Amino acid sequence: MSDHIRRTVDAVWRIESARIVATLAKVTGDVGLAEDVTQEALLEALQRWPDAGVPRNPGAWLTAVAKRRAIDAWRRRGALDERYRALAQDLTEAGPYAGEPIDDDMLRLVFIACHPVLSRESQVALTLRVVGGLSTQEIARMLLVPVPTVQARITRAKKTLAAARVPFETPEPTEWRQRLGGVLGTLYLVFTEGYAATSGDRWIREELAGEALRLARVLAGLVPREPEAHALVALMELQSSRFAARTAPDGAPVLLADQDRTRWDRAQIVRGKAALARADAAGHGRGPYALQAAIALCHAVAPSVAATDWDRIVVLYEALGRLSPSPVVDLNRAVAVSMATGPATALRIVDRLQSEGALQGSHLLPSVRGELLSRLGRLDEARSELLTAAALAANEREAQVLRDKAAAL
Repeated sequence: MSDHIRRTVDAVWRIESARIVATLAKVTGDVGLAEDVTQEALLEALQRWPDAGVPRNPGAWLTAVAKRRAIDAWRRRGALDERYRALAQDLTEAGPYAGEPIDDDMLRLVFIACHPVLSRESQVALTLRVVGGLSTQEIARMLLVPVPTVQARITRAKKTLAAARVPFETPEPTEWRQRLGGVLGTLYLVFTEGYAATSGDRWIREELAGEALRLARVLAGLVPREPEAHALVALMELQSSRFAARTAPDGAPVLLADQDRTRWDRAQIVRGKAALARADAAGHGRGPYALQAAIALCHAVAPSVAATDWDRIVVLYEALGRLSPSPVVDLNRAVAVSMATGPATALRIVDRLQSEGALQGSHLLPSVRGELLSRLGRLDEARSELLTAAALAANEREAQVLRDKAAAL
């Protein structure tokens, strides 16, 4: 297979897989079957496209093949029931590769993946798999758990949904509040994977982040009185505004201090600011997403790293740590403290996290510790920490940045 075909298939899969799974889940009412037949369609594409060429509408082609695979699966199961006849009729009317209107099928898929019958851990793993299109290895790195654990969670989630006969539909408005927290959390996880990919050779996966933002906008429109939905949109808009400046022409990461701020998307910053204002207008006080959006806004309006209001960011992180405590929040607070008051105070926060065994297996803690040690002039220790972080980073672009930093000391 040529590199061109393989790159094309990879790109189509990244963009279309979640939509196809959503379409097939709607048709079959079975998320597990939908994912299986979508992957079978991908395998058929890998076999046929090198000789036949890439079809004009590859997403529609994959959807049509996946539908036929679903019919084959039902035939094998001896369950050629009303759903099969409806699907067969649909295929006849739609033509061979006509595709499917998706509307809000993706959002319905997110709500299904976040159904209360699933544990929170299973909700996250399943959403990242079927909506984010991430591999089990990528999800394991992102969640800092072993690969077999992720595989078990996804398998158990599919079986649970099938056993509970969960319908493919958006829940009634009376059920939204119960599921909203899970949906917001998983959408943001999908976005963060697009913002800074945990693996591979791309620093940013714009299509993934863009889809998460689109879904968050749709969701905020469905629940206009939920401040955290607007806050999540604000956070995504503000973070997305930096995309054009976060990578060099060769794809290498450009760190915040080196970014050309004139390339930040001012329209997105305005939209993010407006969404945060809508969240604040509810008058319930800021939740975790609103606090993160406020931090992102501090960066967005600052003319430079030096002129950033780091004291305010420290306060916002302290509030976030009380509402939603996590080692990652503490680590980010340490970075802000280092800018506001110096690296020595921040290093004590990081050393405490290290002594508690937080973030083991992640490159984040040694990366920050290396930076702080470097600023304190402890260069040999800094170099060692940065190289440790590089060895742990699964994203090759990020690993190279860390190796370059270590080499420059």
